[in-house]
Amino acid sequence: MRLRGGKGQKTGDRPESQGTPGHAVELRGVRRQYGRGAGAVHALAGIDLALPRGTFTAVMGPSGSGKSTFLQCAAGLDRPSAGSVRLGGTEITGMRENQLTELRRSRLGFVFQAFNLLPSLTVEQNVLLPMRLAGQRHDRRRADAALAQVGLGDKAKRRPGELSGGQQQRVAIARALVTSPDVVFADEPTGALDTGTAAEILGLLRHAVDTLGATVVMVTHDPAAAAWTDRVLFLADGVFTGGLDRGSAEQIAARMAALTSRTGPMAGAAA
Repeated sequence: MRLRGGKGQKTGDRPESQGTPGHAVELRGVRRQYGRGAGAVHALAGIDLALPRGTFTAVMGPSGSGKSTFLQCAAGLDRPSAGSVRLGGTEITGMRENQLTELRRSRLGFVFQAFNLLPSLTVEQNVLLPMRLAGQRHDRRRADAALAQVGLGDKAKRRPGELSGGQQQRVAIARALVTSPDVVFADEPTGALDTGTAAEILGLLRHAVDTLGATVVMVTHDPAAAAWTDRVLFLADGVFTGGLDRGSAEQIAARMAALTSRTGPMAGAAA
């Protein structure tokens, strides 16, 4: 798989995404408040967002802007205090916890900074874990295909501890893609990796969008990582303050610097 650089990319450098019409993620009037009264923290102060299928979106913001809270509410990991969330056209806001758990296992993929692989399982078993938890038939052919897509077709029987950090994150991406999810949520997926390995991981996510039609929503603090995406959305004080389409790392860094200088320290807000 040929990986492309993330800096200064132009629209013509990438094939157009192959997503189907419609929205993969929709948030309407989403608010999230922690606590009550004078001590209440408004982590999200009214989010309206619709992300098309087959796109790669980065969410950035200063510390305390609400990035993690946004990801948790959008992925059904936390319930908003107000508003609605739709994933793949399904309203999830009023779902019972067991319904949300089933949806996350079968229709969402997750990639975390810490990889979150089970050390006692083989690479193949880790990839198949979402299908196992969802009560689906274990399809080793799908696991093999997912591992081949991330360049680890020969590592299926290895344990995570036998792999490098970059290889472990590749396994996590294969696990996220094995169920062909409506959305893949990535939380600082390159935060624990060196620059060269990070570029390989971002190239895999880019490839999943461009070639497989995946939808990826990534929270990151790194302008170089965000430069791989179709669009960067900037969050401050719990609301989106604008976006940048296919920006370079330098453009994104400049926008972040300007945003940070305007907002300043936000003590007590959720990260």
